[in-house]
Amino acid sequence: MTKKKYSAVLPAVRMLVSDDQVRILTFCADKDEKALSGEVLNVEEKEDAGELIQACKDALAQWGKGSLEWINFKGWGKVKLSIPENRGRVAGKIAVVTGGAQGFGGGIVDFLFQEGAYVIIADLNEEKGKEKANLLNQQGRTNRAFFVKADVSKADSVSELIEETVREFGGLDVFISNAGILKAGGLDEMTPEIFELMTKVNYTGYFLCAKYASAAMKLQNSYRKGYYTDIIQINSKSGLKGSNKNFTYAGGKFGGIGLTESFALELMPSAIKVNSICPGNFFDGPLWNDPNNGLFVQYLKAGKVPGAKTVADVKSYYEAQVPAGRGCTPLDVVRAIYYVIEQEYETGQAVPVTGGQNMLK
Repeated sequence: MTKKKYSAVLPAVRMLVSDDQVRILTFCADKDEKALSGEVLNVEEKEDAGELIQACKDALAQWGKGSLEWINFKGWGKVKLSIPENRGRVAGKIAVVTGGAQGFGGGIVDFLFQEGAYVIIADLNEEKGKEKANLLNQQGRTNRAFFVKADVSKADSVSELIEETVREFGGLDVFISNAGILKAGGLDEMTPEIFELMTKVNYTGYFLCAKYASAAMKLQNSYRKGYYTDIIQINSKSGLKGSNKNFTYAGGKFGGIGLTESFALELMPSAIKVNSICPGNFFDGPLWNDPNNGLFVQYLKAGKVPGAKTVADVKSYYEAQVPAGRGCTPLDVVRAIYYVIEQEYETGQAVPVTGGQNMLK
């Protein structure tokens, strides 16, 4: 039994051991049975994942000793069981946020954690990702944050992200595909290499995330009737309307909504909802505000705003386009995320969070 069995076993076990409140499981590869304390369920060694799940199910059927604290999978490792605090809008949910070390993703991580989620911060920026996880875990809450270095454009990396998530927390309830890159430019400026890179991260990356996240969710949900999980793409208002001299980004986001609608049709029978959130511009984040390569600087250089002479001119132009009179914030986006998680009937939607710039038709 290898670590690649995590996602093939633990999501099912998580539901088998849960009653009214779904539990958190933490896997430990240490096979020393003497180190266990408290109530322990022993499960005989099986090489096949399905057989191991059945062995666990049979052992649980015979359990009559009270509150279970550990499961000892002989020859594989042991699993610590814990009951999350039932406080917060996403209390006890296991949530992955790609691009979660900073920017919109970092804000999403902060809010989900404050509302009780167990959060996996997935990002290429290891320094910032670990720093954020450490800061969150120092708040004295019972839920935890965990960093995984991940490249959403690579299948092996995304697959490993899911394995690490399941090993750390036992399952997966919410996957937020937020990681993305943006380099503005019209047909004259855009190179085939940049076009391919952006498409690989922004479009193919979403496919890879949905592919591997849904496999773990399907298994988990099949062991608990009426339990819903969510795949949420952080899209953009550029996915709702074309964007001048920004076609590479807009094209990937338009395509992302097509993926969302198609994934939703395929996955709803497995109680997996799939939705896109389409934020307006986050003017205060590094994507826009970075003094060297932020969008304000890029758009000024690309001449996207006629007559603009300074970065301040570009920012003023974009603020004036918003009926709400300001840019989008992580809290605005998180409120939309809460909505799609809490309801059980909407799937395949592209929810605009644009201050009135884009409206559903």
